[in-house]
Amino acid sequence: MQIDVRVRNPLEFIGDDARLAEELGVDGVLNAEIEEDPFPGLALAAARTERVAFGPAVAVAFARTPMTVAYPAYHLQRFSRGRFVLGLGSQIRPHVERRYGMPWSRPAARMKEFVSALHAIWRTWDTGEPLDFRGEFYTHTLMAPMMSPTRNGSGPPKVFLAAVGPQMLRVTGEVADGLFPHAFVTERYLREVIVPTVREGQRAAGRPDDAVEIAVSSLIATDEAEFEAARAQIAFYASTLAYRPVLDLHGWGALQDELHPLSKQGRWGEMTPLVPDEVVRAMTVTGSDAEIATGLRTRFTGVADRLNFYVPGDVPPPGRYAGLIAELKR
Repeated sequence: MQIDVRVRNPLEFIGDDARLAEELGVDGVLNAEIEEDPFPGLALAAARTERVAFGPAVAVAFARTPMTVAYPAYHLQRFSRGRFVLGLGSQIRPHVERRYGMPWSRPAARMKEFVSALHAIWRTWDTGEPLDFRGEFYTHTLMAPMMSPTRNGSGPPKVFLAAVGPQMLRVTGEVADGLFPHAFVTERYLREVIVPTVREGQRAAGRPDDAVEIAVSSLIATDEAEFEAARAQIAFYASTLAYRPVLDLHGWGALQDELHPLSKQGRWGEMTPLVPDEVVRAMTVTGSDAEIATGLRTRFTGVADRLNFYVPGDVPPPGRYAGLIAELKR
């Protein structure tokens, strides 16, 4: 497994964080689109590193169009000489419509077309062939030479998709280079649902089984406070209807029936105590750095190509995970 680490997104921190992460020996650095646009900081991460892969895990695709994503991804891929990885996620309907003011419909089909449009745009920039992408959701048929970026000699960026449910997992297998499973996942769901469904999509598209990398994200906790932080994070995720398949696989669906109405009423403080220890432990690796490293290997060896981990809350400097990184490398 290759080891990735999350870095802080603000421009004041991300360059130093990325450089430190590379010095600690990780294979990749990831930021996320939460309170800030992920792309500006990634230029600083690229400038301050020489070896690691880097990218967003994930940027919100449907807050943008394929063209507005194609430009920064292409520039970052060229600038870094081929180290950029474009992570995309759909978000959920209320955020897309009410926060970003963008259309929402048939997210799996829309994402498949989004990725196909990206590749059509990048192919035009690489080869000079006319741009002629006509889909159900996106149409891109105009590219003047003066609007085309300097050609990228490193090939198109890899595209990783975030997915939980079966439709988006199959789309990932059909068109993506990698998968970011949600941190709201168990080893059982990963092995029994996620990987087989992705491979099903690959076979349907005539792709080999190794076409899609699996980049797992895991909650960790080294003490009781971090364990409770994980419980609170899981309560938030478990209230989201789109994530119910994970709960149903384990017979925990009734938990969402309790949590979802509370979330709609904004009663967040009442949600956390409802999550049983059994659920927290199934989604969180706990203990010392050495114990967590062993637990991560036990859960994900043979299924994860890449691995990142985090304690819920504000993203710390990468030095916070120096001991765990050393244990994993050992």
